[in-house]
Formats: sequence, structure tokens, C-alpha cells
Amino acid sequence: MSDSPIKTSQSALGRFWRNLAGAPRAVWRAAFRSGAPTTDRTRSQFVFNNIFLHIHAVRTHRWSLRWTTTMGLGIAAAAAFLITVVTGILLMFYYKPYPEAAYDSVKDIHFVVPTGRFIRNLHRWAANVMVVTVILHMARAFYTAAYRRPREFNWLIGLGLFAVTLGLSFTGYLLPWDQLAYWAITIGANIAQSPREVTDALGITAYFDPGGFQRQLLLGSDVVGEEALIRFYLLHVMILPLALSTLLAVHIWRVRKDGGLTRPADADRRLGPPPGDVYPVFTDAPMKTYHLAAVVRGRSPAVGKGPENTVPSMPHLFYAELAALMVTVLVCLALAITWHAPLKEIANPDVPENPAKAPWYFLGLQELVSYSAFMGGVGLPAIVLLGLGLIPFLDREQEGTGEWFGGPGGKGLVARSAIFGLAVVLLVETVAIGFGWIREWYPEAPQLLITLLNPGTLIAAAYALYSMWLVHRYDSVRSGAMGLFTCFLCGFIVLTIIGTYFRGPNWTFYWSMADWPKH
Repeated sequence: MSDSPIKTSQSALGRFWRNLAGAPRAVWRAAFRSGAPTTDRTRSQFVFNNIFLHIHAVRTHRWSLRWTTTMGLGIAAAAAFLITVVTGILLMFYYKPYPEAAYDSVKDIHFVVPTGRFIRNLHRWAANVMVVTVILHMARAFYTAAYRRPREFNWLIGLGLFAVTLGLSFTGYLLPWDQLAYWAITIGANIAQSPREVTDALGITAYFDPGGFQRQLLLGSDVVGEEALIRFYLLHVMILPLALSTLLAVHIWRVRKDGGLTRPADADRRLGPPPGDVYPVFTDAPMKTYHLAAVVRGRSPAVGKGPENTVPSMPHLFYAELAALMVTVLVCLALAITWHAPLKEIANPDVPENPAKAPWYFLGLQELVSYSAFMGGVGLPAIVLLGLGLIPFLDREQEGTGEWFGGPGGKGLVARSAIFGLAVVLLVETVAIGFGWIREWYPEAPQLLITLLNPGTLIAAAYALYSMWLVHRYDSVRSGAMGLFTCFLCGFIVLTIIGTYFRGPNWTFYWSMADWPKH
């Protein structure tokens, strides 16, 4: 009897050493319980058992994997966001968010910290790539009618992502605390205050001042100072990234819940039979039976859609996503190596930048703001966002869903709309730049007239009338929406180019920077 504890102890020690030796394999099996994804079952379980992959469907339609369906724009935008998060965290180790030290800390990052300049370059360019890809992704969703039922809510989530993306980029613009950043944010604050243009004209600013409230809310003060910097820093590194991460998770999850990416009704016929090297949809093993749990009222996006012409998301979809990720990283790396993030002199409220320019994605608005601060900075952007939000609820047609430029008129309508959109904005800008506008013609003209009748409102009115004509011409809301969207996209591009390359000191038009006044 006295030998039993010793035998038990030796047996337990043996089991301990065996379990310790097998611990790595046990940890691997605990994390990847389904094993290698080599069969339909293990590929499905690979998705089900992963918190990051579970937002994907187990199977993906072959149409969704075609390059021309999405061009990987959504994944590229998400990849750019991940790059900004990683590089932003690295920059936070050295950045100090208060005016007395912010500029010097950025200089240290730029000139002293090993690889600091490269990380800052990568962060800035990834942010710009994110803005561009989000705009292009939204255009892709529009031109393929991916906003239609049952995807209306996800279109609204996408608009929210677009707004938060601009907010993220804008709030990060101030953090270097140099002249470029300081005066760009000053312009943004003046745009936020632009409703005073209307309230001053009506004489009610003393009682109702939404412009002043917006400026105070943005800056935390009347001027761009310490309160603004800490407020922008908090928004940039915490609040907006959390908001974007939440919206992004919902956005991707809704793609799955809404039946996958939108595609034409006859997508299976267009694709034809799958190639021989594609894993078959139906296999003999594993065998499993199903029973009907309940019959319920209502419809689901998946009703009437079988698994034919689908492939397992693992590996087909994930390989496509990894390819888009790698291309995005390559583009950001190439830009970061080629062009450095700008860093001008330390911010000086007494020495204004001339020309002081907003970030490039707001330069189109700044061009319109030069004629009317309220309409260019608040009125027209609000109208555009409202119109974009209403599109899914106004266009209830089905023709062209899932097709590029689908709907009555098709590619020809979009091409003609682009020509019209370019012609209108170029004509109006030519007149305004060459001959001035109402204020130059009639210095005593009332401000409300300037607010209501300026190049921005004239361009928007021409686009709206053209859109209504298209609705009548093709008897289709979709056709009018495509024409209007294309016109505004062309107007945005032209105004951005003018503000970027042809506006110099005092916002005067110059054909070249070589023509700027010499100091």
C-alpha cells in the first residue's frame, strides 16, 4: 500500500511530460479545430470557426470573383485603412499632441527617428489611397446599381463610411502643426461657420447662429489652438477609427446577409459551366441529412438561389482579397518611397499662407466657397449627400442590376452625361474666372442674391434639369440618376483640378505657378 502513491506520482509525471511535449500540437488543434481546409466540410468550418472570416459567406458566386465586378476597390479601401492604423500606432509612440511640442515631435519623426520619415510617408499616402478607393468604390456600387433592394441599408452604411473617411483624413491634417496644416484647418473652420453668411444677411445671427456653433464644436474655441489640436487628435486616433471599424464590420456583414455581391439575373448563363479545375459544388462525402425546422412568412435574399456556380470562399475569395491587399500595400510603399509627406514651417497665426488651401479632396468645395461660403461649403454638399441617400428609395427598377452602367441608356448615356457635365462646369468656371461674378458686376448686390445665384448653384441647377430631362427621355429614374451622378463626378474632378493647380495667391487664377507674383 505504501508504494501506490509513488506509482501514481510517477504515472502523473509521465503524463505531464507527454502533455507538455504535445502542447504545441494541442494548441494548434484548439485554434484550428477543423484541420486543413481540403474538403467542403473543412473549408466551411474554416470560415465558421474564425471570428474574422465568419462575416464572409461559406461559398462565393463565381461572378463576384471576376476582376471586372468590383476591381477589388472595397478590399483596397479596407487594406489602406489597416495600413493607416498600423503606421498611426507607430507614430503615436513619438508624437506629442500639444502645440508647444507637436511640430518638434513631427520633426523628430521626420529627421531623427529611424525609418520615421518612411512610416510617416506611408501613413499619409495610405490615407490618400483610402480616400480615392472609397470614392471609386462608391462609384462602382452606383454604376452597378448595387444600392437596390435588399441593399438599401448597406448603401447608407457606405455613405457613412465615406463621411467618416473624409473626417479621419481631415482631422489628421492638423496634427503636424505646420503652416500647411494650420491654415488648411482654418479654412475648414471658416466653412463650418459659413451659415453666418445667411444669418447675417437676415439679421438673426445674434439670436440664431448655427455657423458659430459649428465652428465652436469643431475647434473647441474661436481660434485654431490647443483645444482644436487635442480635439482633432482624439477624433483622429480614437473616436473616428472606432466608428469606421464598426461601420466597416456592419458593411461587410451586410454583403453576406443581403445575398452576396449584386449580379445580373442571368449571371449563371453568362458565366457558363465552371472549368474542370473548380472544386465541385456537390460531393458524395460527407453525407448529412436535413429536416425542415419551420415554415415562416417572408422572403430572404437567398430564396430561389442555389449553390450552383459558387465556389468555396476558402481559398478562392480569400486569395482574391489577399491579392487586392498586396497590390494596395505595393502602391502605398511605392508612393511612400517616391514622395515625402510635406512639412512646412511651424504654425504661425500671424503669417497666413497665401494661397491657403484645404486638403485636395476639399479643394473643389473651396473653389465654390470663393463665390459663396454657405452654398459651396454647406448647402450643395448637403444636397448631394441627401440625394445620394435617397437614390435607393427612388430607383425601384430592376433593369441593369449588377451590370456596369446597367439600365436604359447604358454606357452611351454615361458618356454623353460626362460630356455635358464637363461642358457645364468648364463654361461656368470660364465665365466666372474671366469676367467675375455678381459681386464684381454689382458691388451693392444683396448677399442673399450672391448666396442663391453663384457658379455652384448654377452648375447644380443645370445638372438637375439635365437629370429630369433624362428621366423623361428614357422614362426611367435610373437613367436620370446615372446622368446626375456622372455630372457631379465630372464637376468634382474639374473643380478639384482648378483648385489644386490653377489657383495661386489670393485665390487668383494662374495657368502656371511660374506666373505667380515674385516676392
